[in-house]
Amino acid sequence: MKICPYLESSFQILGRRWNGLIVHYLSNCPNYTAHFSDLKKDLTDITPRALSLKLTELAEHGLVEKKMSTEQSVQISYHLTDTGQELAEALKPVHAWAKKHISLEN
Repeated sequence: MKICPYLESSFQILGRRWNGLIVHYLSNCPNYTAHFSDLKKDLTDITPRALSLKLTELAEHGLVEKKMSTEQSVQISYHLTDTGQELAEALKPVHAWAKKHISLEN
């Protein structure tokens, strides 16, 4: 039996460290948008450089869009695209399954 190329491609994106968590994080933000500083503050174990690289990678896949606002001072935010929002919705059953079957106790 052949492996489904769509699932394989999906897991090549989601299987990379931080990608799924960033999509999930943005899906829980108002308007699916967060500033870089908020992402960095809440995703405590990622370095700023790694976060920047991950956001660029997700943007290249069409899941995240970088927005710059020049009102008063330059502010950079990241927004889930429609495709990213669809992915976040598709991850909800995985989240429910994980809560049911995965123990976080050490």
